[in-house]
Amino acid sequence: MHIPVYRSKQIHEWIYKKGVTVFQDMKNLPRSVQQELDQRFRIDYGRVSNSQLSTDGTRKMLIQFNEDPKAHVETVFIPEESRGTLCISSQIGCSLACRFCHTGTQALYRNLSAAEIAGQYMIAAWIAKDFPHSKNHQPRVSNIVFMGQGEPLYNFRSVSSAVGILTDPSAIGMAPWRITISTSGVAPLIPKIASELRVGLAISLHSADNDVRSEIMPINKTYPLKILMSSCREFARIAGVQTRRITFEYVLLDGVNDSNNDAKRLVDLIRDLPAHVNLIPFNPWPGSAYRASSASRVAEFCDIVRSLGIHASVRTPRGDDILAACGQKAGNDGLDMMYWECCVPGKDGTPWEGGFYKCVLIFNEDYPASPPKCQFQPAIFHPNVFPSGTVCLSILNAEKDWKPSITLKQFAE
Repeated sequence: MHIPVYRSKQIHEWIYKKGVTVFQDMKNLPRSVQQELDQRFRIDYGRVSNSQLSTDGTRKMLIQFNEDPKAHVETVFIPEESRGTLCISSQIGCSLACRFCHTGTQALYRNLSAAEIAGQYMIAAWIAKDFPHSKNHQPRVSNIVFMGQGEPLYNFRSVSSAVGILTDPSAIGMAPWRITISTSGVAPLIPKIASELRVGLAISLHSADNDVRSEIMPINKTYPLKILMSSCREFARIAGVQTRRITFEYVLLDGVNDSNNDAKRLVDLIRDLPAHVNLIPFNPWPGSAYRASSASRVAEFCDIVRSLGIHASVRTPRGDDILAACGQKAGNDGLDMMYWECCVPGKDGTPWEGGFYKCVLIFNEDYPASPPKCQFQPAIFHPNVFPSGTVCLSILNAEKDWKPSITLKQFAE
């Protein structure tokens, strides 16, 4: 398809600046161009097949790609008073098998494309009503962390391209310092985060003892601590004094890596780096073999690190009630949820005719003994983002409570 360069720029702006997903809505394009684009292309960031809302406001979305039932990832939006952080995935599943991480229980299915990675932002920003972009509008999705499913540096080409889209001033235009890539320690590629991507770096460290780290993180057998720290020093050298500190993530596991000596070893390991330690209370998940350290143990560990001259903080768990917290994401089908929503089209002859509406089901703890409450709320959801479901159509006849004749699993499917 041959179109003038200025038309390409117009399309680019409609997609990335205004969030438009339908070519017919690109008003400054000739009708003939709209029709040809519609015949040859589709703007599809993936579909939110499941959405859960935590009591603390954290939202976990299960996003499916290309109609492939195996191709889905979890994306988590964490709203705060001064910013909103989106935790995105880079792979479907993971090959690292970290023993404390729920994602590590999954086999690697495939890498995500750059479009699928950036698409997670586009979906979240669309839901957050961040489109159209404007200079006077403070976006709700203001920060991005690559801390979802997968190892970003094992999909470096797609991650690099996605970061390019996210930071391109003519596209999404997010400041590079608002993006952080977390790696379990793929040492050879860590300096490239500074030299090529120019975004923040977080290291999933979790132990300063080689034997312990190899036990809980098998990647340490390939890139042991000496090699990993050398790469971190090279990152700091390339990034220079203007960069943010390297964040070292440290999940505290009761009796495994949480002793006073562990805290001192950690400080000795990273003392010569511009470091910040982010201590993470372990978030249990079904079948996990570890226990969380006590609150007093976490506090004492943090005090020791700080007293030895290293900045440290304790991460407040967010979304742990819906398995959206650190280490809990696994792309499951959400059947443990207490809150579920989808988009449904208004059915002819009902009060909702002519639009798309949000169907919210709120489940009691004793489901299926008691049915969920069913609520309908007007919403401006686009069908490319929130799919409709044939099962949902039957709910439109309900006026009050919905008494299901099918199981929750059938409903979710």
